[in-house]
Amino acid sequence: MQGLRKLLTWLAGSTLLAAAATVAVPGSATAAGERLGHNVKAQPYKGQRHDTDWLGSYTWRGQQVWCVQFALNEPSDDVDFQPGGPLTTKWGEPLSAEVAAKVSYLLLRYQNTTSADEAAALAHLLHSWTAGTTDQGRLDPNNGYETIGYNVQYHLDELAKTKPKAKEAVARLEADAEAHRGPWKLTLTPPKQAQTVGKADKWTVQVVSATGKPVGGVPVQLTVTGGTLGGDAAGGTAKTPANGAPLAVDLTPTGLNPKLAASVRAPSAQPVLLKPNKPGVQQVITTGGETPLSQEGTVTARNAPGEVKVSKVDASTGAAISGVALRVTAADKTSPALRQDDGKLTGSDGKPLVVRTGKDGTAAVPDLKTPQEVCLVEVEAAPGYDKGFDAKNPPTACGTLTPGSTLALTLVNKPNPAPKPVVPITIPAGSEQAAGVAPTRTVLTPAGVFGLGALTLLGAGLGGALCWRRLAVRRAGRR
Repeated sequence: MQGLRKLLTWLAGSTLLAAAATVAVPGSATAAGERLGHNVKAQPYKGQRHDTDWLGSYTWRGQQVWCVQFALNEPSDDVDFQPGGPLTTKWGEPLSAEVAAKVSYLLLRYQNTTSADEAAALAHLLHSWTAGTTDQGRLDPNNGYETIGYNVQYHLDELAKTKPKAKEAVARLEADAEAHRGPWKLTLTPPKQAQTVGKADKWTVQVVSATGKPVGGVPVQLTVTGGTLGGDAAGGTAKTPANGAPLAVDLTPTGLNPKLAASVRAPSAQPVLLKPNKPGVQQVITTGGETPLSQEGTVTARNAPGEVKVSKVDASTGAAISGVALRVTAADKTSPALRQDDGKLTGSDGKPLVVRTGKDGTAAVPDLKTPQEVCLVEVEAAPGYDKGFDAKNPPTACGTLTPGSTLALTLVNKPNPAPKPVVPITIPAGSEQAAGVAPTRTVLTPAGVFGLGALTLLGAGLGGALCWRRLAVRRAGRR
């Protein structure tokens, strides 16, 4: 309705003619000017004063307009127009809803065309639908401009002779109008699965006509809440693909409840018709009229999943401990942790999942919901570490998972103490014993060991003294 608002503003500032208008002779008014289109050889009728018929748009007070009611005077800047409707034939007969919808669609789509061929084709179709007839009485050249009908085939043939591309445009625009006329239906489809915060996914927008055909090239206004748009829609606007395929919109959630709103300007059921305040002047259409369509969609978003990685090491050496069973729980160390999809992380027994450390002493649990506190609880002691294991208070490590991160936990086990060395207190009497002879063994007590040492030292002393005495006797005899 933007064009209508502008027009009403201009109308508000204009002054209606004070004197009563008289019936105008065709072509006698001061024309604002032909704007875009083609001239073809004029269709004959009584009082025809032009050699050509203009098929195209006009400029009225600086605005491009399109005329209906063939053969009446073209609009001029000294004529005021007021909204009126609905659109009828030149003889006041109502148009079918389908034809009115076609007019609205074509004006919405082609009113700002810069192609003279398209402008001529559009004007031809407007006259065909509002003044075209096969009634020979209405096509009789003896009719004046007020009642003469528009000879559709005559003008098509004239276009084919002089403007063949314009004739081709007639068929193209007519097919376009039939396939894509309103009322339109707008659909907005979020992703089927929940999105991940910070990760883009595709939403789709599609416009479908009254005949069920997808409509391409439709501008779409997009507004996002709790997210950002990317790709062609980054600026908040995009067009449906020319082939009518759904418009794919990249939406990246920044929160847990992203919402997308899409709106389009659809052709109204009836075009905006403006009627002149002076008899004998054609009615004009500046726009097909617009009906806003809008849709909203929402989807659940989740934070990026997290991963927990636990390392099991020896407290003394730092060496990895493999094969250790660990239960993955929530902060209470009893209930299961939660997966990314909010499901409980359980094993086949329905209890919190149990994982085992690998050869490197580590175990990883991916795709966990964030944020949440997770605990790794040792189920049973590894061989060689059972002496310090307390089943009522097993080794446990806990931490909080954050979106998109890995939580690293470490569990330390003290090895069992080494066995004390055994000091032998007996000396074997021999590995083999004679038959019938009882084995004997000598037991050395600390006192016995001390006595044996003393006796040894005493013997050594006596032997030494005896040697010195003999040596002294020999030396005395030599003297």
